[in-house]
Amino acid sequence: MSYENILFEKKNSIAYVTVNRPKVLNALNMATMDELRAAFHDIKNDAGVRVVILTGAGEKAFIAGADINELAAHTAVSGKEYTHRGQSVLNLIENLGKPVIACLNGFTLGGGCEIAMACTMRLASDNAKIGQPEVKLGIIPGYGGTQRLPRLVGKGRAMQMVLTGEMITAQEAYRIGLVNEVTSPAELIPRAEAIAQKIIANAPLAVQYSLEAINKGLEMTLPEALYLEAVLFSVACSSEDKKEGTTAFLEKRPAQFKGK
Repeated sequence: MSYENILFEKKNSIAYVTVNRPKVLNALNMATMDELRAAFHDIKNDAGVRVVILTGAGEKAFIAGADINELAAHTAVSGKEYTHRGQSVLNLIENLGKPVIACLNGFTLGGGCEIAMACTMRLASDNAKIGQPEVKLGIIPGYGGTQRLPRLVGKGRAMQMVLTGEMITAQEAYRIGLVNEVTSPAELIPRAEAIAQKIIANAPLAVQYSLEAINKGLEMTLPEALYLEAVLFSVACSSEDKKEGTTAFLEKRPAQFKGK
């Protein structure tokens, strides 16, 4: 399909998804969410894509939040549908089976922060401002912010961010564990690409199963999660990639993984 609100390209086993509405600081409307859904479904079904880099167009914002004009029109009924549709897109990103690296280049607010938290990891430029300001509009986060934020940074810090609606700096986000690394704006995408290439060098199925073990295991009791890990480990042991990886190690040569 053709896209009006995002840029979408693939090269070197990486898919680049860029929210492209810089005049409104890449604010999310439902049309943009639908395009993100289509792009990530495409990525999920493309075996040639191993890692995704998600960012926002321009130098001012990753995603500055929801489209307020669209948000203002919601009733209780339409608001519930709106959140469910948005949450389903973020669930797709989180459970893609492939790592998604969010590159936060400026304002990362509301739905933007929520999308970033659904990604596998987050890199921030040193000018990024991150927050969940929904209470300032009389609403609460609706794309998973009240759930993913405390899971990432702890209950107390999540409470402070959500209840005050205040933005934090990239450095503070790094300190509390909300972002993995902070870089200069110029180094943001190159650093993401460097991480992506390290992931691409590894066995595709092992990466997929590791993602699944961590994402699903965090929602289980420890005994249940350990059982899931054992099951996924055993499945990995039956793969051609496991045979290739162990053989290559013993033969002291680079492995040639096929994702089988």
